[in-house]
Amino acid sequence: MSDPIRELYRQLIVEHGKHPHHRGALAHATHAATVDNPMCGDVVTLQLVVDGDRITEVAHDGHGCALSIAASSVLADRLIDLSLDDARSLVAAFEAMVADEPGSPDRADALGPLASFAGVRQFRSRRTCATLCGRALLRALE
Repeated sequence: MSDPIRELYRQLIVEHGKHPHHRGALAHATHAATVDNPMCGDVVTLQLVVDGDRITEVAHDGHGCALSIAASSVLADRLIDLSLDDARSLVAAFEAMVADEPGSPDRADALGPLASFAGVRQFRSRRTCATLCGRALLRALE
């Protein structure tokens, strides 16, 4: 396996892809959105419970590649107890990192475990897989 592919599928990504956290549905969701990637067929539904300005519960479901599922799982972990502004900022920073925008954060102190997806920037066709759940979050909060 080449180094870029090995980097892409780091252990954290593999673990979350096999055993995603927060997978399922929330019967009492206050916000929800479904987004898809027509290029590969990935579909993510994100549901949230928002109390005031804070995300208190998160669930995701859908189908797709291990990268899409893992990114949804890691992002769901990070969203719990964030303010809506902080959640939007986190998604923006994550998308900037994946798109390899100049000055984008890729350190664990800025993105936490989401920094593990930095290898995705080497694979243009996989960037949407990693950012699909973030796009669902932004749509749910519209």
